[in-house]
Amino acid sequence: MSEFGSGIRRLCAVAAAPTAAEMAAQARAALGVTPTVELRLDWLRSDRERARFLACLRGHRSGDVTFVATCRRLAGGGRFTGSVQGELHWLAQARQAECLWCDIEIESLCKMHRSSLREYAVPSCVLLSLHDFRRTPALAGITRARKNDGIAAIKIAAHARTIADSLRLLRWARSTQDGVAIPMGEVALPARVLALRQGSALTYAPVGEATAPGQVSLEQMKSLYRAHELTKRTQIYGVIGDPIGHSLSPILHNTGFISRKIDAVLLPFLVRDLPDFLRAVPELGIRGFAVTIPHKQDIIKHLRHCDPLAAEIGAVNSVRVAHDGSQYGYNTDYIGVLRSLERRLHLKRSRVLIFGAGGSARAAAFALAGTGAQVAICARREGAARELARATKCEVIPRRALRTESFDAILNTTPIGMYPLDGASPLESGELNCRLVMDFIYRPEKTHLLQLAARKDIATISGVEMFLAQGIAQWELWMKRRATEAGMRRAVLAALRAQVQGKPTTSRGKR
Repeated sequence: MSEFGSGIRRLCAVAAAPTAAEMAAQARAALGVTPTVELRLDWLRSDRERARFLACLRGHRSGDVTFVATCRRLAGGGRFTGSVQGELHWLAQARQAECLWCDIEIESLCKMHRSSLREYAVPSCVLLSLHDFRRTPALAGITRARKNDGIAAIKIAAHARTIADSLRLLRWARSTQDGVAIPMGEVALPARVLALRQGSALTYAPVGEATAPGQVSLEQMKSLYRAHELTKRTQIYGVIGDPIGHSLSPILHNTGFISRKIDAVLLPFLVRDLPDFLRAVPELGIRGFAVTIPHKQDIIKHLRHCDPLAAEIGAVNSVRVAHDGSQYGYNTDYIGVLRSLERRLHLKRSRVLIFGAGGSARAAAFALAGTGAQVAICARREGAARELARATKCEVIPRRALRTESFDAILNTTPIGMYPLDGASPLESGELNCRLVMDFIYRPEKTHLLQLAARKDIATISGVEMFLAQGIAQWELWMKRRATEAGMRRAVLAALRAQVQGKPTTSRGKR
């Protein structure tokens, strides 16, 4: 698809709306970002709306704009309820509206009676598409009969169950002239962003509502991830976890990269199987990654080297990948804990309760024990609580005792109360007998636990403070230079406040 050239032209916006007016508005918005736009005619709710939209489109054509007309039938994963002949009719109408490209699904091609697409009055450049919303199919031989059918290029959009699936699709694009690879699903989000870098002729991003699983919005694709600018020289970083789909780490780190003019990008990897991700590290050239729930402890056994403090804590939240592929683990969570608390509390001899016994709790316990604070552990998993207490020489307190015990500070390190279950609290109001409550969760910024504390006039610290401190330390560990803290903080807080107002962002989760 050399007609598209390079750079921003290969970023294809998707306009999909039920009415002609909404579709036209989306197309205009798309053209403010990229000159390449897919027009999903099948999303228009009636033939009347399709006719209205194409009438508006006539006369808009310019040499700098490429429209790809699509009227995908139900059989191919679209919304058009008509026949193949109906699909071809609207694609022919799109040609009259000066669309040079069209997308025809393989299910429609199989039902056509003529020997070549050149015999139909559809746009002259045909993109043949195969969609599999359940799995990534066998790819060998898919590209054989194309030129004889009047097909200019082939697109495969397939659901990736694993990161390995998404990489297999990108390898196909690399090996196929003018292939378009569209990995679908949340697991495939990083591959979708890296598709252009890895050899796909196009990558797609919606202006409005997502039209396929795992899509990244056009604004995020261009401004946050800069997909059209990524090259083999770009340093790739990641954040891994489950869940991870709306992590704030991409906003934090990518803001830092952009402000310092560093050719690097950080992507969110949904990792259910740790070895699946680790096998992808060399192929993608990943230089480092942040680690969050539930992998902070499991990652250690896969590392070549672990910082002594991280090894003592027994949890890693930051990994650096050396040029020879060796992976080195660190923990910056303890920095986040200390920087957040030291501004509000004199830690030495303070009595602090840590609720939870996972990776974040371990970082907090070791950090606070080192300051001379009196640390107590309370957790649902009593065995894990006792093990952590032994390691840090702390005490274990049973849950039933919290109503009669008092503390200077209580720290919640569990995910209870995290979006989307943000109406829950790990502790009840009567158990908050303290001067300060800190929640490690940052979405929502004001968790139900912090609201309960505020009602009792207890001082609170949002998890965003810890997130920023540990994340900035992580960024500086990777980059070996000072971060632009003020700008990174503004970007994260803006994303959190946009969520409250109902605007789309990339944030969700604990990191």
